[in-house]
Amino acid sequence: MKIRVEVVYALPARQTVIELELEQGTTLAEALDSLPVRQALGDVVARHPRTGIWGKAAPGNTPLRDRDRVEIYRELAADPKQARRARAIKARAGTRGP
Repeated sequence: MKIRVEVVYALPARQTVIELELEQGTTLAEALDSLPVRQALGDVVARHPRTGIWGKAAPGNTPLRDRDRVEIYRELAADPKQARRARAIKARAGTRGP
C-alpha cells in the first residue's frame, strides 16, 4: 500500500515542497534520503539535521503515515532567550530617569 507525504524546507524568501508517494512503513529518514528530495534539496538535509512532522520534532526512525508533512528545520538566526534578554535590558535603560 502506498502513502503520500510532503517534505518541506522553508527559507525566508521561498519554500520548497516535495510531494512523495512511498511504501507504507517508510521512515522519516528514508523519505529524506529519497531521490526526489536529494535532487531538490542537495545537502540541505545533512546541514540541517533537525526534522519534524506537522511541527513536532521527530527522529529519523519515525514511521510515516499517509498525508504526513515532514519538515526540515533551519537553525534560528538568533537565540530567542538572548534576544528577549537584550530587549529587556534596552527597555530598562530607556525607562531610567536622568
